[in-house]
Amino acid sequence: MTVTSVWLSIFIQSFVYCFLNPMSTPAALWYFESVNLYNVLCPHKVKKMGDKHEFRRYKKDQFVYVPHDAASNIYLIVDGRIKIGHYLDDGKEVVSSILTTGEIFGELALAGEDIRKDFAQAMCEVVICPLTIDELKELMYQNKELSFKILKLIGLRLMKLERKLELLVFKDARTRIIEFLKDTASWKGKKVGFETMIPTRLTHKDIAALTGTSRQTVTTILNELKENNLINFDRKKILIRDLDNLK
Repeated sequence: MTVTSVWLSIFIQSFVYCFLNPMSTPAALWYFESVNLYNVLCPHKVKKMGDKHEFRRYKKDQFVYVPHDAASNIYLIVDGRIKIGHYLDDGKEVVSSILTTGEIFGELALAGEDIRKDFAQAMCEVVICPLTIDELKELMYQNKELSFKILKLIGLRLMKLERKLELLVFKDARTRIIEFLKDTASWKGKKVGFETMIPTRLTHKDIAALTGTSRQTVTTILNELKENNLINFDRKKILIRDLDNLK
């Protein structure tokens, strides 16, 4: 069974359960705009777990886990940024995602992964909250909102991974970077009139790693788009003037 089918099965079972046991809140949790799980997920926020739980701290470039490590925990980023990726047979590094405060990683352990196939590496000084599978299951059982948020997060990541593979195989560098901007806008962007603002801490090097291009190529294309008044950007955000005209 593939990872996608495992999570589809989990989602269907959870959806049916929650449909038969509707929540008191009228919000449609599948459509939450953000997935910051710190306030509902971290054991330090749960009285009976907080006393026995400890944060872990990692220095820049230190690995949280590497391929072939045991998949015994799921991790919540309290502060900092984590790079998730894997290595090809020739040793080349492929970055699948860059995560930040409030996001989780290592979640495939929840779907039965015993041995890690990817790596997780600190991109700066990082504080992480580790959870065992049993701890997370207990929190999910007690909190349906949390269950839906985690399912949404997994669903989005699977969509992003499939989308990235499609772009890497079939599109040129310019198209990959533009489609990356559009996809990021659809997942994290905030509409301001006709414009879309993407709050981001990604550097040009980060975008290059995520799009399978070079930092120089990213810088050249972003500056080109800026000169054509299609986007504007600084270190904290990217502003897309009009998504429909971004080509």
